[in-house]
Amino acid sequence: MTEPSSKNVMADYSRDTEFSKLLARGNDVDLTIAALELARDADPNLEFHTTIDWIQERADELLGPVARNKNEGDALGLLSGMIAGSYGICGDQEAYSRADSSYLNRIIETRRGIPISLSVLYMAIARRVNLELNGVATPMHFVTRLDSSEGPLFVDAYSNGRIMTFDECVERMTAITGISGEQIISHLEPAGPREIIIRMLNNLKGLFARQEDWTAALKVQHRLSALQPASYPERRDLAVISLKSNRPGEAINLLNSCLKMCPDQDRDVLQRRITEAETQLARWN
Repeated sequence: MTEPSSKNVMADYSRDTEFSKLLARGNDVDLTIAALELARDADPNLEFHTTIDWIQERADELLGPVARNKNEGDALGLLSGMIAGSYGICGDQEAYSRADSSYLNRIIETRRGIPISLSVLYMAIARRVNLELNGVATPMHFVTRLDSSEGPLFVDAYSNGRIMTFDECVERMTAITGISGEQIISHLEPAGPREIIIRMLNNLKGLFARQEDWTAALKVQHRLSALQPASYPERRDLAVISLKSNRPGEAINLLNSCLKMCPDQDRDVLQRRITEAETQLARWN
């Protein structure tokens, strides 16, 4: 059991260079490194260079064929063919129940991932062969977008690197989400690193909560709260997860802070959580 603290424990991101840029709202963020920084929460001894070397080796394989191919759609097909075809990296339903499916290093090892993390891998290789592939945060599913001379093309990394035209993407996302085509179109613009990392973190948060792995969830929630310091829901979730992680002292401070800004419908719930935290803390004294 984790010993409680009377003070809110602030996470230290001093060695997370790219995540620190996101905290400072910087623009020149290396998404590949930022994703590996999240993976390091699960494996503190993770060596980034192994994953980065693998990505560079795949780019080296692809660079010549892509350079010889003048058609951007065909070049994109070469990328998908290599990742999904030659290396068998794609998605499956079981990936949604494994944290490994969110971590680049583990995706390469297991050959399985969820849409957003697979897309980050595609983008990492594409960038090294001069293909401007960008993430697209459609609801319930994540794809990537290449603005070719013949119009935008989309890649569904989860579905064996399926390449779609704009209309095909709208049709597919409508089928997946049940949202109207008009609404889907508003979500087909490129997403920046900040939006992508927050979405990756939210995926992990949901997974760890379902698995009741509160220690892992707390690391994720600290990052979400740091990225969105003015967000009451994130601060509230940090308080609740701290309590579930056996950190009642930290939880009490956070819960009391939340009481000052909470909507009326949350007040009774927060008061009950404070009582629960105080009872838990008393057991330590």
